[in-house]
Amino acid sequence: MRLIFTVLPIALCMTMSAYVSASVPIAPESGQSGLYREIIERLDGRHYRAQSIDDALSQRYLDQYIEMLDPAKSYFLSADIEEFSQWGSKLDDLAKRGDLKPGFKMFNRLRDRAISQLEQNIALLQNTDYVFDYKTDDSIVLDPDERKWLESPDAAAYYWEKRLKDSMIRLVLNDKDPAEARELLIKRYTTQIKQYEQRDSQDVFQLYANALTSLYGPHSSYFTPRSNENFQINMSLSLEGIGAQLTTEDDYTKVIEVIPGGPADVQGILAAEDKIIGVGQGDDEIVDVIGWRIDEVVALIRGAKGTTVKLEVISANGDNTSSSTLAIVRDKVKLENKSAQSKILEVNQDGNAYKLGVIDIPAFYIDFEAYRARDPEYKSTTRDVLRLVRELEEQQVDGIVLDLRNNGGGSLQEATTLTDLFIDYGPVVQIRDANGRVNRYHRASRRAAYAGPLLVLINRLSASASEILAGALQDYGRALVVGTQSFGKGTVQDITGLSSGQLKMTISKFYRVSGDSTQHRGVLPDIAFPSVYDVDEVGESQQDNVLPWDRIHRVPHKFDNSLTPYVDTLTHAHQQRIELDPDFTHMFERVDLSDDWGAKTEISLNLSQRKARSDAWDKALFSLDNKRLKAKGLTANADIESWKEDREVDEDNIAESDPILFEAGQILGDQIRVTSGTDRLQIVQLESSKATP
Repeated sequence: MRLIFTVLPIALCMTMSAYVSASVPIAPESGQSGLYREIIERLDGRHYRAQSIDDALSQRYLDQYIEMLDPAKSYFLSADIEEFSQWGSKLDDLAKRGDLKPGFKMFNRLRDRAISQLEQNIALLQNTDYVFDYKTDDSIVLDPDERKWLESPDAAAYYWEKRLKDSMIRLVLNDKDPAEARELLIKRYTTQIKQYEQRDSQDVFQLYANALTSLYGPHSSYFTPRSNENFQINMSLSLEGIGAQLTTEDDYTKVIEVIPGGPADVQGILAAEDKIIGVGQGDDEIVDVIGWRIDEVVALIRGAKGTTVKLEVISANGDNTSSSTLAIVRDKVKLENKSAQSKILEVNQDGNAYKLGVIDIPAFYIDFEAYRARDPEYKSTTRDVLRLVRELEEQQVDGIVLDLRNNGGGSLQEATTLTDLFIDYGPVVQIRDANGRVNRYHRASRRAAYAGPLLVLINRLSASASEILAGALQDYGRALVVGTQSFGKGTVQDITGLSSGQLKMTISKFYRVSGDSTQHRGVLPDIAFPSVYDVDEVGESQQDNVLPWDRIHRVPHKFDNSLTPYVDTLTHAHQQRIELDPDFTHMFERVDLSDDWGAKTEISLNLSQRKARSDAWDKALFSLDNKRLKAKGLTANADIESWKEDREVDEDNIAESDPILFEAGQILGDQIRVTSGTDRLQIVQLESSKATP
């Protein structure tokens, strides 16, 4: 018998009773009521964001918890959501009494719905009479924000039939035969059932508590003793692992950040926003991890130093349907790998040759143990950068580029002392606590160690301490800041112990000497580059309940306006130059293509159409790359197959050329010319800007 992929007879027979589960409900443990009140008291008394625990917060709390339980709108029915609405104005009062019953009741409902649905998925996949019809003109909406809650069990069955078909198509397009794909999905759903069955009271309590803490901001979290011990805060794999910070998004494990100096960073094959869908050990088979708990994914990725972990990844800059396998050798994040490094960049402009020093600063680090022990050789960012500056001066460089791209921050002390290397005496950053008190004691205390031409390069992943340094140098007029808008992480967190577990919460905010906050808005460059990251997906501003940008009183500081008159001229030269740079334009054409490709919220469930879409993606990339090669006077790829074979080597070459850094060097060269008074910067008319017939 051949069943067509529409509403199946099995779906039509389903009733609400199909969702009734025999699972024993999870109940609060003794002591959790008091712990819940303790968390609320700490948030109310110490968190930077003061807010009333009232009916308005209660509704937000309910919405947030439902979102955390079922982010993809896969399991709850609209009737469930209607039932839960009874707590919309009550969770605040119940929280003050330490009443956890609503949180546990909603979780138990979610578990029952999920287990029942996953069991039905397995039964359908095991039904040898069922044949997926890949020829129907059907589609599925991927974005849950574009879908309503499921109205009935029949609607749920129809939705999951479509979702199963989409999963099968994805696997088939990634070279799985249909039988293998079925078995993989059966394993996936069996594992997910086991995970739901293994959830306990601690898991539910942590989830419910974090729905509340997240209303105060994205950097506030409660960690049970178990979760804190198992994967540290924020799932950092900086010990023996790959060196990445992970989160969950729908059913996927998503990369938040690749940690500077870690194996993934050093090997350069994993990027922020990539989705990990499978994990394997050495030569073993890759295990599908879609729908897994993040701590269990982390446990798979971790392992002994020197061993290899394989990750099946959907690239953030791909077509969102195909995946690739990456092999990463596990290691520790070594201090020496995080250390600042320097290199020489040669720039030639109209007969003017400039030798520029580039100092790459991947993190703000300090060996606190050695520092406190007064070890004269203790390691820190400031000491390393000072040494590099002296070495570059001995090589008679004409200027220096500080490369802060992908630098997620680190030590506040180092941000201050590093700024001190480039400015004379004066304040560096202001810090305001929850009581409104402003600390202005973070100051530069000596004359600048380097007073020559300086440029700071940032991107969307430059955050926290990076933003303090870039913002201070910009506020003093000491350097031009170029690149893209930074991350916008302008808050300080503190970790405090509770009667059980730990609470991380925001206690203060950073402010620049100009009075501007770095929170949310970040640092805006003087000369903006097109962004390789989607600012609507990456950055503080895309997270929920972030603290707003604001400003306080500026603090007196010396501003050097010598660069200000030239910003427009330098910007014009930059814009005209990148129009003709093949690598630069290729990179952003690739980003534009990914944005266009990923803009669809609905995707076809017709296999031939999906295959055509995948082929069109490869063809578009092939065309873009050949366009770049021809523009550089190089031999283009003859066909797509040869291009695929050479693609990895070619990408490595592009990475080595680093067009963004080279363009930053070009801008610094322009800056030296216009400020020296020895040469006027000439703006040429570009051929590409002329009208064409």
